[in-house]
Amino acid sequence: MPPTPATPLTVGFDLDMTLLDTRPGIRATYAALSAETGTYIDADLVVTRLGPPLLDEIRNWFPADEVERAATRYRELYREHAFAPTVALPGAHAAVEAVRAHGGRVAVEAVRAHGGRVAVITGKYEPNARLHLEHAGLYADALVGDLWAETKGEALREHGATVYVGDHLGDIVGARHADAVAVGVATGPYSADELRAAGADVVLADLTGFPAWLAGHLTV
Repeated sequence: MPPTPATPLTVGFDLDMTLLDTRPGIRATYAALSAETGTYIDADLVVTRLGPPLLDEIRNWFPADEVERAATRYRELYREHAFAPTVALPGAHAAVEAVRAHGGRVAVEAVRAHGGRVAVITGKYEPNARLHLEHAGLYADALVGDLWAETKGEALREHGATVYVGDHLGDIVGARHADAVAVGVATGPYSADELRAAGADVVLADLTGFPAWLAGHLTV
């Protein structure tokens, strides 16, 4: 009998500012929330610091007793304002397809049959993250939302991801927590130097360089 192949390669990706440029939609949603509630929100400032949980940002603008209600309304308004202006970042589709084209250290037959798996591990509210992927034409084998830093690492470990790609320092923390290779992309709030200094194993300008890096990583 042929040997049983090992588990196929699984690569985790962050969503906001890693796969998708969600800033226009997030800006529009916060503007709508501000107009509806009469609460001042600097939406331009908000989109410069995407990554941490929604509640952390909402607390900057609403009293403690209104935070949960404001977050719920934000998630509702998000569906009306966020999807249309959101675009995939350069190289996003090619990066996902590059994972599917590889199977890691498995038998050639298994690679051809299954390829690699894509897990999107994000801090975004999961139902909205799923709609984002559908709108962008990106398919994930697994999607887990509402996570940050170490909790991202727990999900990565659960899904067997050995690589995690993200734009935020919290993504590096998540990768480290999962003993995964931390690939930083300088498409979010942090520069390549900052990502490198924070402990990223690999830093790319954007996802256009990911397929070549992955091919070399798997060869090694």
